[in-house]
Amino acid sequence: MARDPKYDVLFEPVKIGPKVARNRFFAVPHCNQAGSDKPGVQAAFRGMKAEGGWSVVCTEYCSIGPESDDFPHTSARLWDDGDVINLRHMTDVVHSHDALAGVQLWFGGGFAQGLESGEPQRGPSEYPNENNPQNYSHACTVAEIKEILKLYAEAAKRAEQAGFDLIDLIASDSHLPVQFLSPHFNHRTDEYGGSFENRARFWLECLEALREATGGRLVIDSRIAIDELRGPDGIELEDGLRFVELAEREGLCDAWLVKVSTYNGWGNDSGPSRFFKSHNQGWATKPVKEIAKGPVVQVGRLTSPDDMVQVIEEGEADFIGGARPSIADPYLPKKIEEGRPGDIRECIGCNVCVSRFWIGSNLACTQNATAMEEYRRGWHPEIFTEAVSPCSVLVVGAGPAGMECARVLGLRGYDVHLREAEAEIGGCVRDIMRYPGLAEWGRVITYRESQLEKLKNVEVHTGVGAMSADDVLNYGAEKVVIATGASWREDGLSGVSLAAIPGADASKPQLSTPEQIMAGKEVGDRVVVLDADGYFTGIGMAELMADAGKQVTMIVPQAQASYYTVYTLEGDNVQHMLHEKKIAVMPFHWAEAIEAGNVTTVRAFNLYREGYRIEMPTPAGRSPRKASDEVTEVECDNVILVTARRSNRALLDALEARESEWRANGIEGVYPVGDCYAPRILQLAIFDGHRLAREFDEPDARTPKPFIRERPIWGQEAMPRL
Repeated sequence: MARDPKYDVLFEPVKIGPKVARNRFFAVPHCNQAGSDKPGVQAAFRGMKAEGGWSVVCTEYCSIGPESDDFPHTSARLWDDGDVINLRHMTDVVHSHDALAGVQLWFGGGFAQGLESGEPQRGPSEYPNENNPQNYSHACTVAEIKEILKLYAEAAKRAEQAGFDLIDLIASDSHLPVQFLSPHFNHRTDEYGGSFENRARFWLECLEALREATGGRLVIDSRIAIDELRGPDGIELEDGLRFVELAEREGLCDAWLVKVSTYNGWGNDSGPSRFFKSHNQGWATKPVKEIAKGPVVQVGRLTSPDDMVQVIEEGEADFIGGARPSIADPYLPKKIEEGRPGDIRECIGCNVCVSRFWIGSNLACTQNATAMEEYRRGWHPEIFTEAVSPCSVLVVGAGPAGMECARVLGLRGYDVHLREAEAEIGGCVRDIMRYPGLAEWGRVITYRESQLEKLKNVEVHTGVGAMSADDVLNYGAEKVVIATGASWREDGLSGVSLAAIPGADASKPQLSTPEQIMAGKEVGDRVVVLDADGYFTGIGMAELMADAGKQVTMIVPQAQASYYTVYTLEGDNVQHMLHEKKIAVMPFHWAEAIEAGNVTTVRAFNLYREGYRIEMPTPAGRSPRKASDEVTEVECDNVILVTARRSNRALLDALEARESEWRANGIEGVYPVGDCYAPRILQLAIFDGHRLAREFDEPDARTPKPFIRERPIWGQEAMPRL
């Protein structure tokens, strides 16, 4: 299909310093945990964006020297020749697709962990790390400032050797250049402190050092938090624009990558869809564009090509920047260019990708199961190998795993029947998207629904009711995928005790599961949410109840409600929401028992109520700690049990019990996927369905094939040589 002419502006070339980008799509720096240690994963992941049409593709933050290490998080590095070799592979792949390669040079100052190097971090002043108060920064002498500038210059030279076209100086996210600029961090009284011009000196000298080191051959840009959103204590919009004017006056910066907020306020920049709509940073980029001579890059989870056109035509920016949108769909630009924007796999703003950074594992994406698997497993987001022996497949259950499995099986040429008991496909997502702020999670359904409709070899049957083992055996399919999902337990069992809570029974009117709430079960005026899950369901239930005028108390075993949202950048705003909506929280508590009646009572106990001394050896039959029966009685009208989920295994168990009948009925295999195998987050359920479909013609498709592991091999020479 031809590109819609209204999107032509997005495909205009843009001059950026000494280089030219072939369109306006800019894959901005973001972490993926590959760094320069996993060159195959790094090159394939970034290269897929270039292949998909992004004209500029950047690394994550890239350390300029051993002092600035962020272990256990993995940054890229340009410390030595080994890093040059590994990152050169990335730039070669990016260049092979006619895209520019960018590297983001990083010195964390007081915000680097320094746990691998063991070195103290140097910053403008001495202060404890906001996240690790035992880790202090050292106040740089002027001589040490010059040493750091030299580190930047040496890293820039290595970047050029590695084949990079752009050097992005990260000065946002509370890292070193902005630490010097911000009065929050900079308490100096010498030429690098005090007045605005003095505080700006280090950042300007960094840009100058990078330009001198590369002789004008590379683009020098800077990522700037134009407003830290911390008020007069930090950099406000007026201050950010003032710095842009200073740098422009000196001709030091070829382009600006604009964002907002701080390291600890990252969730106000890479905003989750629960709290932030897409296209939310035009207010920050437009005033920069009015000052800057070179191009300006706007971010803000832009996935709609119409919004992108608006950004350009209204003078907000010159480039459409994308981190999460480029993860969810590396082919986003190409799909617009080819006249098929309806095929874009839009980011849902769940920020599971970010959560993987915080917990120290490879990036993953709810919408795009192939992210970070391009090299490890050889998966391509748009290309699928044709099935060796295509056969008929029955997929039972059209939830996240079932939809994804059916989609990929269809693309591989299998004859697929997707059967859903309910009237609509989507499974648990149909409820989740109705939780406050989670409407965009419905894209998990709408993307797959639209793609399934295009596959002539896939039939979707809805409203068929629950299938029995006889139904499956008599259906006529050669292979069967069971994707019947999971349900919230009615007995209160959780990870706290792995036992049911005495008195917990959601068949009673005084207790409910989340599914029952979404189906309209009445709850009365006072509600207790027992949340051991710790992610979006508990706070979803609590907020729904509060919005309906209920008095809500959350009882949680962790230090705070919805602890996992700390990793998805929702945590701070979740806590603000709980406070604003007057939702009471009892942390470090759980239910000893529930007494249902006209007034229902939850007997809540503190998880640390027993004594702190441990008796060793412990007499048989006794607790090793001093026993306590202290409880707090919480009265309510209804208790919502967000405690644990149970796989819906009835059909799978029935079929496995009748395995001897499979062959006689023409069935070659039965394969459970997603939550019916083990409850898990959406991303992992979708990944499971995708993985099975990719490997469906393997002799043992239930068992994942090995993936490539990039690691040092003993006996090979290490770098750098000591």
